[in-house]
Amino acid sequence: MATAVATEVTLEGKKIKLTNLNKLMWPEGLTKAHLVKYYTDIAPYLLPYIKGRPLVMKRYPHGIEGEYFYQKECPDYAPDWVQTVSVPHTDKRVNYIVCEDAATLVWLANQGCIEIHAWLSQKSNVEHPDIAIIDLDPGDQASFKDVMEVALVVHQALNHLRLKGYPKTSGASGIHIFIPLQPVHTFQEVTRAMGLVARLVAGTLPDKATVERSLEKREQNKVYVDYLQNTRGKSMAWTYSLRPLPGAPVSTPVPWEEIEHLALNPADFNMATIFRRLQLFGDLHRDMAKNPQDLSEILSMT
Repeated sequence: MATAVATEVTLEGKKIKLTNLNKLMWPEGLTKAHLVKYYTDIAPYLLPYIKGRPLVMKRYPHGIEGEYFYQKECPDYAPDWVQTVSVPHTDKRVNYIVCEDAATLVWLANQGCIEIHAWLSQKSNVEHPDIAIIDLDPGDQASFKDVMEVALVVHQALNHLRLKGYPKTSGASGIHIFIPLQPVHTFQEVTRAMGLVARLVAGTLPDKATVERSLEKREQNKVYVDYLQNTRGKSMAWTYSLRPLPGAPVSTPVPWEEIEHLALNPADFNMATIFRRLQLFGDLHRDMAKNPQDLSEILSMT
């Protein structure tokens, strides 16, 4: 990737003007050129997960140490080849970007989108998620070992309910567990089903896990089992997304066996190491979409 201040590249027959490539994005010296190159190289792995999903742009125009903002509406200046989907909200419709190709992914990176935030549903069936999520978010006094121990109880709960979960590091201090679904249930129903899972986990491990939503009431030595990320309109950092933290960490799939060893360090999965890991282990979530699951039995328990 060129390190010039600006250049124009052609990718998949589409012209993309790259600007401010020498802008510092991470304090370690990683620039926008590094950001663009990462998303160019990771595209074959990342795109299958986000194709067809409405995206929210989380932009860091001055790097991770500067202010950031969320942008839902596709900007007017976007190239005409950037695809969108119009989604109704209470008081308006929003034209979300849908990333169907590497060119769009690189264009997003040039907008300072360090994180790739996507919906849990597809544009073809936007009201019915095809993925549910359990988001394990540790309090300030909880360790990543605590997060892993809670994740293993989530695994047990999912097994008990005959569901298969696919864990990944959040890229920050937590773990995300994806549950692929048949897209037949509403966001409200999926949230209700995941609420049952979360309460099972918190009830099994009350000293370490909580479903207390209020930050003021939540004990900071516990891991928050967040099932409310399944709410309509929520988006989250997706598989292989970079995170705006020192070291340029990457949200990375991990097998349950790796969590069982309780020796994971999420900082080990970053821009500099992810491709070696992919070379060694491949894409650990590649079969996730082939195993959609039904929540009807669980919903009958709620």
